Amino acid sequence: MSIALSAPDISRALKRISHEILEANTSSDQIVLLGIPTRGAHLALRIAANMSSLAGHTIPVGMLDITMHRDDLRMRPPRPIMPTSIPDSGIQGRDLVLIDDVLFSGRTIRAGLDALGEIGRPHTVQLAVLIDRGHRELPIRADFVGKNLPTSIAQSVKVHLNEVDGIDEVLIEES
Repeated sequence: MSIALSAPDISRALKRISHEILEANTSSDQIVLLGIPTRGAHLALRIAANMSSLAGHTIPVGMLDITMHRDDLRMRPPRPIMPTSIPDSGIQGRDLVLIDDVLFSGRTIRAGLDALGEIGRPHTVQLAVLIDRGHRELPIRADFVGKNLPTSIAQSVKVHLNEVDGIDEVLIEES
């Protein structure tokens, strides 16, 4: 097990992502962030706080549960359905940024895009991830990446966040 990112590295990556999102979108007034539970939702809150201080106004942030849209429900143990919370501004016609902790096969993001279809139709959908580890099974790529971590298929990437795990770090573990 090795530490790929420490707490300061994570903070720096999230600040960079926040700047990149603001620079890539024409109006910060139209941006809405949606985090995928569990850790993606906490990352979205952190990015929203960074962006709000940079933009001078509150960036709306919510949470998007993708559980019922996953294509591997039968292959995994049951997991609780998390709440979906959409900001009062909604997502219709907005520049939406979907946020997750690790991008691997792309299947979680595909489920997120399916879940969005039930909520509304944003103007654009962009993807921000803390870690992109490769090994894609679907043609999905992140627009904003904290760190590219090339890994072998035998390794796993574990993101630990203060809000959930009591520590900020990203670990690479051998399976």
